[in-house]
This record gives sequence, C-alpha cells and structure tokens, in this order.
Amino acid sequence: MNTVQEKGIWKPVWKITKYASQSDKQNNNILEEVVIDGNLLTKAGINEIWTLVSGSGGEQFGELSNLIVGTGSGAATDEDAEGTFTAGVKKAMESGYPTYGTSQKVTFKASYDGNTANQAWNEFGVLSKASSGILLNRKVSSQGTKTLGQVWELELEISLA
Repeated sequence: MNTVQEKGIWKPVWKITKYASQSDKQNNNILEEVVIDGNLLTKAGINEIWTLVSGSGGEQFGELSNLIVGTGSGAATDEDAEGTFTAGVKKAMESGYPTYGTSQKVTFKASYDGNTANQAWNEFGVLSKASSGILLNRKVSSQGTKTLGQVWELELEISLA
C-alpha cells in the first residue's frame, strides 16, 4: 500500500522598509530594509482561519485589516490579543492590500508616516479590523526606533506550501 503523507509549511516573513523622509520614500531612497522570519499564530487567529475555511462566516483578514506595531518585548504566546501590545499603533492596509489568491500566499502592507508610531518597534501583528479585531499572529523582534519624519513600511507575506 502506497501512503501519501500530507504536510503544509506556514512561512511568515516580515519586512520593514525604512525611509529617512516622505521625500525619500517617493524617490525610493531606502535607508534600511530588514527581513524577519517567523511569528506565532494565536489560538483566536487559528480558530478564525478554520471558521473562514469552513464557510461559517467569521471575520476576514482582508481590506479592513490593520497591522499593529508596539514597544513590548514580552515573549509571544498563543493567547496574545490586541491588548497584549504595549503602546500598540494600528495602521490600515495600503490601497490594494492585502494581496492573495496567487502563489499560495497573502501579503499585508501598511505605511507609517513621519508622524505615526515614532517609538521602538519591538512587536508586530495582524488584526482583522481596527477596533476590537482578532489578532492573527504576533512577532517579537527589536527593530530599532522610528523617529519623527521617518516613514517605515511594514509588510507581512505568509505562504503555505
């Protein structure tokens, strides 16, 4: 008997693109680009994925989703929620995001302008919506401090293979 063994690999990759100013962003003069692998799915996020897959309704992680950054450095746990973030700053998706439906992946992207989230960037996540959203995941990784005038883009690509 020939047995087929199925296996899926969840691969999240975060990217932060840093610009010294809005003008530098417009001219694509990148100050620094950082790539960070991995994150921890929350129980609430996993349960919401299965609710959506089963066609039973649920909150989509779609155009109303927000990315959230915070200053906290506590270890990620599967019980994390929006309230876990210290000084969490939410930002709506850029126009056209998230992208999905090709290449077995989804990509979320938000841009934090020169006046937004000027703080240490130590934790990251995806919320289903801006207010009382379901937290899909959380990554804890110190990525420096965004200062007044700088523009930082936060992107998360999740592939499943």
